Amino acid sequence: MALRVQLCHVDDVPEGKIRGFEAPGVARPILVAKVNGELHVTASTCPHEDVSLLRGRLDGARLVCPGHGWEFDLRSGECGHQPWICLPVFRTEIVDGILYCHMI
Repeated sequence: MALRVQLCHVDDVPEGKIRGFEAPGVARPILVAKVNGELHVTASTCPHEDVSLLRGRLDGARLVCPGHGWEFDLRSGECGHQPWICLPVFRTEIVDGILYCHMI
């Protein structure tokens, strides 16, 4: 069963920006990015190196790691450099303007 976690209000993340939010029971912040009005929720640490993605940059729906420039698709978590590395992405739900994610 997935754990449903409240993260933020949908307006807390401006278009084209990345924000980190603390989640109960989760050791590191959860990354939320807004691209074309859609909120994407992922882990905030690069699965390639232990680098915070909160300092990364967005290139459309791709998140570019500030450590080595590896790119991750925010929709699927796929890495453009190594197909066996994947960024965890979380299913989201918006209820009354509040963003929730379902942690697996």
